[in-house]
Amino acid sequence: MGLQGQDVHDRRSDVAPLPAYLTAVAITVVAILSQYFLPQSVPALRPLYSTLLTTLLIVYGLPIVAFLVLVGRRPLLNFFSNPGSAVVQGLRWYGLMSILGLIAAFAIIAAVASLDPTALPQLNKPNPALTEAASNPWFWVAFSFVIGIVEETIFRGWIFGYWLVRRPSQWVVHAAWTSVLFAGVHFYYGKTYGLTSGVAFAELFFAGLAFSFAVRHSGGNLLGVGLLHGLHDALIFSTLLSQRLGTDLYYLLILVGALVALVVFLRGRPRGPITPGLPGFVSLRDAPQGNPAIVWPPERAVDPPPLPSPMPPRGPGPPTTR
Repeated sequence: MGLQGQDVHDRRSDVAPLPAYLTAVAITVVAILSQYFLPQSVPALRPLYSTLLTTLLIVYGLPIVAFLVLVGRRPLLNFFSNPGSAVVQGLRWYGLMSILGLIAAFAIIAAVASLDPTALPQLNKPNPALTEAASNPWFWVAFSFVIGIVEETIFRGWIFGYWLVRRPSQWVVHAAWTSVLFAGVHFYYGKTYGLTSGVAFAELFFAGLAFSFAVRHSGGNLLGVGLLHGLHDALIFSTLLSQRLGTDLYYLLILVGALVALVVFLRGRPRGPITPGLPGFVSLRDAPQGNPAIVWPPERAVDPPPLPSPMPPRGPGPPTTR
């Protein structure tokens, strides 16, 4: 087995087997969706969902325990790493994907208007999460950051992060389907908005993509996307305090993210004429994404193999990473 094949084998051996991972994902989906079905279908279980604390223990506590037992902490090892890059990448991808989400939302509204105009008034229904939070909006503004970190730990840390370790070359594919899963577990939007719920699910999907891309490009930092997720939710809850201010701040955050994305793009463009084929030339297509000093997933440093030489060895060279 070559060095590259050995490295892939070692990387995969660091994570739990696929059946254990899939079991933890299934437990997560069932635990989250249970709040929408069990209290109504099994009256004896209603007390378990009667308070915020017990609901959180079921919806988030069970998935966390399942992943800790079945998958372990390997996908979370870079939770606090590269904080500067995490801020830049988080804002960058949040801005870009939020714009794509808005475009998709308008496209879905146009499609619904063409297919069934009578469904459009469903968009005027109040958001169930805002309705529930209306009695204590300040609590939910603050608590959004806790929920954001917990959800990102579960979805981008374990569910998506597992594949960053196991199959890092296929990270885009796994970012896509895990974002679909993230949108899908917000089942209450479908119950509330019917045919027009595609607007909410599109925005959730692109938000999931934004957080996944940010985690990958920052080298696995989860705290940054957790706080950004929390800020996103907090601004939505802040509309209960001031509709205009909360909405303005929400779109301001998107604008800031878009500007960060523009700056990153301009700084990454080659300056001056570059002639392909010259020594040291690296095209943008082949250049590493994100911070070039970050290797994802983390790999072990290895000594280079000795080169044949008639000169006596002078000791080992500096460690390198592949």
